[in-house]
Amino acid sequence: MMKKAKRVFVCAVLAAFTFGGFTQTVQAAMIGTEQAMATNAAQQNQAKISAALDRPEVLAHLEQLGVAKADAQARVAALSDEEAATLAGQIDSLPAGGDVVGALVLIFVVLLVTDILGLTKVFPFTRSRR
Repeated sequence: MMKKAKRVFVCAVLAAFTFGGFTQTVQAAMIGTEQAMATNAAQQNQAKISAALDRPEVLAHLEQLGVAKADAQARVAALSDEEAATLAGQIDSLPAGGDVVGALVLIFVVLLVTDILGLTKVFPFTRSRR
């Protein structure tokens, strides 16, 4: 009987030591606002760069240079947060097909001047009541 109890005890101790090595420690901590904002900004930068890569003219230019779309996306995914922020900032600063508002204002001013001079009749508020 003692031999059987000893065997059960040894098996239990071996099992405890064996499974005790598999336990993991867990730590919980508060996430600061700066860390949450940095993570959000990094995700937005990656999304902005990926959206720029999906544009057809960009894809055509990349193919012209001999870069596959999958290779470009892999390189974008490998960018550090600082590199992605720099690239996303450059995307924001580049003109997208020109300044549309400036062109509209220029057209409006040209039409207004020609209408005041009597060369065109575009705007009714510039006509005299003769």
